[in-house]
Order: sequence, then structure tokens, then C-alpha cells
Amino acid sequence: MIKKIVLLLLLSTAIFAEPLKEHEKDNIYTRNCIPCHEYLPSTLERLFMSYLKVYSGEFTFKETLKAFLRKPDVEMSAMSDIFLDRFSVKDKSDLSDEEIEEAVNIYWEMYNVRNKLR
Repeated sequence: MIKKIVLLLLLSTAIFAEPLKEHEKDNIYTRNCIPCHEYLPSTLERLFMSYLKVYSGEFTFKETLKAFLRKPDVEMSAMSDIFLDRFSVKDKSDLSDEEIEEAVNIYWEMYNVRNKLR
């Protein structure tokens, strides 16, 4: 059942995904998150779905992700053991708390399926 829900969410996101608008191309998220993740086998959208599955609500999702970016810990990661064995846990973010907050909010808005289903 969970696999069907995740698949539905992924398909819905792919169908309703909008290309980046001009003002969205140069922000804290695109400058700092995308370059580190673009060569990993798991896309940021897929990571979003993994974290959403584990930390279901917006508040817990955002707070956990912010805490993880400030102090990465294998226990907080929603990634599989195989992924973590191959790529390990990321390094601590160099971003300030305000920048992390902004990046996580942009990330949430970008991949949150509920916003696309209105």
C-alpha cells in the first residue's frame, strides 16, 4: 500500500511539476542544494518522498531536515543503509540558520504534491 502511495505521489509530482520560473533559478536552494545532489543516483524529488514518508507532516519534515542539515546524523537520515554505506552521511551545512530555513521552505514548496493538486 505504501509503495502505491509513494508511486502515486511521484507520478503526480512528475505530471504537475512546473519548470523553474526565471526568479526561482537563482536562490539559496538552487545555488547550494542542487549542485551537491545532481550527481547522486537519488534525485532531490526522490529524497523528498523518502523524507515525507518517514516524517509525514510539514512541520516535522522541515524541522527534521533543518536539524539534519545543521548536524547530519545517520539516525535522522531517511536514506537506506545501502545508500548510506555507499555515499555516507553528508557533511554539516555551511549555511546560516536563516539560509537553511529558506532553502528548506523552497524545497518543500517545490516538491509538495498538495500544492499541485488544487
